[in-house]
Amino acid sequence: MSDTATPATPADPGGRGGLPAKGDLPATTWPRRLATALYRHPRAQLGLLLSAPLGWLLIAYIGSLALLAVSAFWRLDPFSGNIVHDLSLQNFQNILGSDIYRTVALRTIGFAAAVTITDVILAFPIAFFMARVAAPRTRALLLVSILLPLWSGYLVKVYAWRLILSENGLLNWALAPFGLHGPGYGEVAVWLVMSYLWLPYMIVPIFAGLERIPESLLEASGDLGARDGMTFRRVILPLIFPSVVAGSIFTFSLALGDYITPPLVSSTTFLGNVISSNVGVSGNQPLAAAYAFVPAVVMTIYLIVARRLGAFDAL
Repeated sequence: MSDTATPATPADPGGRGGLPAKGDLPATTWPRRLATALYRHPRAQLGLLLSAPLGWLLIAYIGSLALLAVSAFWRLDPFSGNIVHDLSLQNFQNILGSDIYRTVALRTIGFAAAVTITDVILAFPIAFFMARVAAPRTRALLLVSILLPLWSGYLVKVYAWRLILSENGLLNWALAPFGLHGPGYGEVAVWLVMSYLWLPYMIVPIFAGLERIPESLLEASGDLGARDGMTFRRVILPLIFPSVVAGSIFTFSLALGDYITPPLVSSTTFLGNVISSNVGVSGNQPLAAAYAFVPAVVMTIYLIVARRLGAFDAL
C-alpha cells in the first residue's frame, strides 16, 4: 500500500477527507446573525427583552389611567344620558361643592389611617418576636401562618368575618357568658375586617427591617448602659421607622381603595363605593373618574412623604 498522501480532488478539496474549506462554509442564518448583533450590543438586547412588558405597561396601564384622567373632564348630558366629550370642570365643581362627597372622602381617609395605625400596633410585636426572639423553626412556622391567609380568596375571608360578626355568630357566642355583645355590622366591623385583611402587608416589611438590624448595635447599646426601653427608642425605632412607613404604603392604599368590604359588613358608604355606583348604577363615568382623582392625589402626596422618610429604601 502506498504511503503517499492522497491528492486533492474536486470531491475532496484541500485533501481534508470530505470537509469543506473555511471559505466554503455556508452563510449563517438570520437568527444567528441577529443573536451575534445582540451579543455585540447589550443595550439593544436589554431593550428588546423589555419591549413587551414596557409596551403592555404603557398601553394597558398608563394608557387606561390617561383615558381615565381625560374622561374626568367630560360630562353627562342629564336629558339624553349620553357622555358629552366637551372638556369641562363641572364634575370637579360638583364634587368640591357637595358636602356628601367631602364627607365620604374624609371618612375613607380616616378609616384608612385608622387601619394603618392599628396594623402598626399589632404587627410590631409579632414581627419583633419573629425576628429577635423566635427560634429558626418557630420563625418559619410563624411566617408561613402569616402568609398563608394571602393564598385564600379575598371574598372568602370577608364572608368569614361576616359570619363571625353576625348576631348569632362566633363573637357573640364567646362574649355571651361575660354579658357582652359584639359590635355587629357597622363601621367598627369595617375597621376590624380591614385591619385583619391588610395586617400581613405590615408584618412582612417590619420583620424584614428588624432582621437587617445588626446584632452588634444592640450589644453596643447594652454595653454603654442603655436599658431595653432606651435601646428600643434610640436604636431600634429609628432604624425600623422606614420599614414601618413602607408597610403603611400597602395598608393605607389597600384600605383607601377597598370598596368590597364596606357593603358586606356595614351600610356605610366609602369612596370606592361612590365610584363603583357611578360607573355601574348611575352610568356617570365622568363623575366617577373625577372622584377617582381624590385617592390618586392622596396617594401621590402619601408616596412623596414616604419617599422623604426613606420608605422606598426599605422595600
